Amino acid sequence: MDWTGYLAASLTTCSFVPQAWLTFRTRDVRGISLGMYGVFALGVALWLAYGLLLRAWPLVLANGITLALAIAILAMKLRYRSGPAAR
Repeated sequence: MDWTGYLAASLTTCSFVPQAWLTFRTRDVRGISLGMYGVFALGVALWLAYGLLLRAWPLVLANGITLALAIAILAMKLRYRSGPAAR
């Protein structure tokens, strides 16, 4: 059963890499919602905590990486926004 979790974790986690890379490369954060990514990061942090409590390593691995990517995108949103058009 763990292989299903690892496969799902890999796919969902990898889906954030292009957004993080594009944002880092272009520094264009206009299309990123600060509220959505903030709530998303909190949700992922809770999934990570849940995985740790259950010792469910696919959850821990995927959510640890996804949280790092979400925080990186949030940090870029805060750093590179400029004016009302960026929100």
